[in-house]
Amino acid sequence: MSRKEHIGITETKSGNFSEWYTQIVLKARLADYAPVKGMIVLRPDGYAIWEMLRHALDEKFTHEGVSNAFLPVLIPESLLVREKSHFEGFNPEVYWVTHSGDTPVGDRLALRPTSETVLYHMYSKWIKSWRDLPMKLNFWNTALRAEIKSTKPFLRTSEFLWQEGHTVHASRLEAQEQVDRMLEIYRHVTEQYMAIPVEYGRKSAKEQFVGGEYTLTIESIMPDGRALQMGTSHMLGQNFSRPFLVKYADQNNTEHYGWQTSWGVSWRLLGAMIMVHGDDKGLVLPPRMAPIQVVIIPILVSDADAVMGAAESLYRTLQNMDIRTHIDTRENVSPGFKFNDWELRGVPLRVEVGPRDLKTGTIVTARRDTLSKDTMRLDDAPDTIRNTLDTMQEDMLERARQQAAGMTGEASTYTDLRDGIERGGFWWAFWCGRESCEDAIKEETGADIRLLSKERGGSCILCQDADGTRVLFARGY
Repeated sequence: MSRKEHIGITETKSGNFSEWYTQIVLKARLADYAPVKGMIVLRPDGYAIWEMLRHALDEKFTHEGVSNAFLPVLIPESLLVREKSHFEGFNPEVYWVTHSGDTPVGDRLALRPTSETVLYHMYSKWIKSWRDLPMKLNFWNTALRAEIKSTKPFLRTSEFLWQEGHTVHASRLEAQEQVDRMLEIYRHVTEQYMAIPVEYGRKSAKEQFVGGEYTLTIESIMPDGRALQMGTSHMLGQNFSRPFLVKYADQNNTEHYGWQTSWGVSWRLLGAMIMVHGDDKGLVLPPRMAPIQVVIIPILVSDADAVMGAAESLYRTLQNMDIRTHIDTRENVSPGFKFNDWELRGVPLRVEVGPRDLKTGTIVTARRDTLSKDTMRLDDAPDTIRNTLDTMQEDMLERARQQAAGMTGEASTYTDLRDGIERGGFWWAFWCGRESCEDAIKEETGADIRLLSKERGGSCILCQDADGTRVLFARGY
């Protein structure tokens, strides 16, 4: 086996999709399997992409008046069980700590599956007056939920990176508006930064967050025909403020329970980006999500000083334009190896600077998304490169939209729905709202209701009852 075959992707996206995905994660050096079942190690390239997502979201959160904070990973069982339905929903996935060394800890400690219970205990201490509201906090941390299925990096792991936001408000309306705004932030970042189109709406009662009043979601369809939940925003109402005594006194000193929300996304967004944009050569990153947007590769076959001087000058100019740039100065590998390596790692734009190019005052660029090459004048390169990156971002979203549209259908009969689900993709149909029909469809097709639209009036795809809600069906991850 040649070196290129060994380090490159050996499966195709249209062939063995699952193996293709795993190879990109491992060979693009994003993550690796940990020595603990169900867990992975995030490598520097993978973590750098996560930090790009974190930066994009933090900027939006700050404008929304949200502050970042930190919570412990251990939660006493007495807190976790206080909201009964919430505890019952998570209990099968909880890791429990029972000993410190050889000493029993007493009240069992849960490794955080989610933070509502411990945070709302703190909110009950911190919130006393209407002047303390709204309280808006976000936490960048890990959550642990025992994954009984096979590990799938970024998509199905027992420990995962995420952010979880939690707010408390003085009125139901204010909380509902917060739920809507957070979902819009997720939609914006997913589409405008990650170049992944989404559908958005409300979860069915069966699929909503355990313990909440309702859940809003954004969903995307992956190239293998399965849906991925990209982010959720939950209206908790007073379902947690009452058992956790999150109360405030109004201007008349009358005591009220707070109205609460929670919302979050996880590193499964990185998995979505791999699946939607990746190709048979490896990772393809949208420019806004790329830790390195431009890699400059000097071709040092002759006139090395002049070539390096031109490369370094271009590097400084691009950096001053806030274009994230890297020069590959490795001496132990060939230019061809570097080309393949950076293609595998998904850097949006490659710039080749060689002695022949300098004689004509030009450079060569290669787009990662289309693999197309272009020759441009060195003097014009900075502005042209910036424009090319902007064009790439737009093109990648448009291609993803076209792909999603081609995998979205409308079912007018149950046979249409059943056969469509078997082929894969999103399928719109009307549903009566009864859980019995929802369960029957899932039992036969394996498809969930991913979200409910606001459209009503059609007949249920299964029982034919009128005045149904238009919903989106798909098999999911």
